[in-house]
Amino acid sequence: MAKPNYSFQKRQRELAKKKKKEERQQEKNQRKAQPADAPDDATADSLSPVPAPAGTDEEAGDT
Repeated sequence: MAKPNYSFQKRQRELAKKKKKEERQQEKNQRKAQPADAPDDATADSLSPVPAPAGTDEEAGDT
């Protein structure tokens, strides 16, 4: 039976971490490059008012 090559597995984990870290850095740089005037989709959605769903407790208490 073959022995597992732990150094190979460790190297693969290190490469995966390095790749993920570089991707995060690229995303961070892209966010910095965006103009501050343009709102993100997430912030624009969070600022718009959300109507309460029908049948809430507030309406039931009025009767």
